[in-house]
Amino acid sequence: MTEQTPHTPPEPDEHPRNVLDRAIIKVSHLLSWLFIATVFISFYEVVMRYLFDSPTTWVHETASFIGGSLFILGGIYAFAANRHVRVVLVYDAVSSQTRKYLNLVHHLVGLAFASMLAYSSYSLAKEAWFAPWGELRLETSGSVLNAPYPALLKGLIFIALCILVIQFVLHLIQELMGLRNKDDV
Repeated sequence: MTEQTPHTPPEPDEHPRNVLDRAIIKVSHLLSWLFIATVFISFYEVVMRYLFDSPTTWVHETASFIGGSLFILGGIYAFAANRHVRVVLVYDAVSSQTRKYLNLVHHLVGLAFASMLAYSSYSLAKEAWFAPWGELRLETSGSVLNAPYPALLKGLIFIALCILVIQFVLHLIQELMGLRNKDDV
């Protein structure tokens, strides 16, 4: 790069911008240990199936549920830690002031998209948690285990999207305040 080309310094590994981001990062670090738990229960299944010829009925669904849950939460973690996808070819080539406007557009579009997804996921979660007559009835997998994992995942998707909407609002407020104060956010 030449000295004429603006360049942003590399972002720190995790750059939380507010209390919510810090809480998400802290909780995510704790929950990441569940990946190891998933490996252990999968190893247990392999041992039971191939050494003792006694396969389990719960490991596959449980491992899938834990992994799916962690991947759902990975989205809000990536945004909180400032590790979301960004087109750096464009972002790094523009001035600091232009980056602020790109961030503003990003947060506005992201807020609209996350809001629509949260609205849609509400109806899916509601159908998974309640019978048409209003009684609490968790949707189950329909397998031998018949665990309520589908309902729990749909509820988690809704909660994660609501958190994402709040994150976008908080980041948008920070961007607007930064533009008004001419600060780098």
